[in-house]
Amino acid sequence: MKAVTIHEYGGPDELTYEEIPVPEYGPGEILVRVHATGINPVDWKTREGYNKERRNTKFPLILGWDVAGAVAETGSLVSRFKTGDLIFAMADMTRNGAEAEYVVLKTDAAARVPATISLEQSAAVPLAALTAWMMLFDKANLQPGQHILIHAASGGVGSFAVQLAKIAGAYVAGTTSEANIDYVKSLGADEIINYKAEDFSGRLKDYDVVLDTIGGETQKKSFKVLKRDGTLVTTVKPQDENLAKEYSVRLQGGLVMPNGARLQEIAGLIDEGKIKVHVEKEFGLKEVRVAQEYSQSGKVRGKLIVKVQ
Repeated sequence: MKAVTIHEYGGPDELTYEEIPVPEYGPGEILVRVHATGINPVDWKTREGYNKERRNTKFPLILGWDVAGAVAETGSLVSRFKTGDLIFAMADMTRNGAEAEYVVLKTDAAARVPATISLEQSAAVPLAALTAWMMLFDKANLQPGQHILIHAASGGVGSFAVQLAKIAGAYVAGTTSEANIDYVKSLGADEIINYKAEDFSGRLKDYDVVLDTIGGETQKKSFKVLKRDGTLVTTVKPQDENLAKEYSVRLQGGLVMPNGARLQEIAGLIDEGKIKVHVEKEFGLKEVRVAQEYSQSGKVRGKLIVKVQ
């Protein structure tokens, strides 16, 4: 099969388009013919060696852990899917990803694709939507009527987080650039802050939850907007436990895991028209390097996808 691999950690030049064997699958796994895969910051961060001490990586490594495609073959223990079924999933980040013509998934990672959107759009959903759900409800326990601030509200995780928080009945504020204000408004945000023109920490106060996808000074300033016993959840490394103690708030991170059952719930919300999926740009498999560089610019609205076949 054709795939994009890396043979060592490094910059975009390490990405290689090549021919490699189709992966083998086990009794409880499915072999999926990849139609499209999503681009996420974790792709280029992994390529650069982020968290490499925790990965035990075997090279060559295939990146890209969003997948939408058709079941090509099934293991002997699989009864939920059959050849030809259209599925989407977050692949296991400890194994090879989906920037390839085929990927192996555990059967419980996969869900049937939403009926109302394309396979390309489906590939934009899994990792970002599962991350948003985990952060809002597993980590922060967001409740109806609570106030939440979502940073980078126009990005992949942010776009889904705004919509999920509104479905849950929360009051949602979001930070974004001026160019994306209308987009974030269309997702349902109640209050939008242009982070280039205004300091959010001087405007908001007594919030129950902050979702941080940026880190650095943004994370530090976020403590100021939380009420006592509020929760700051972050998709990047929690940076200052001392500040959390000073402000008497909870600081939590976490790694998202594949979850086919939860993804099926998200598919239902998409088909009910409660969640919109925005794909800003589509690339071919040979253009993975360009797609990762675009993602690394930090200017993506919604998601980028790579159409494999």
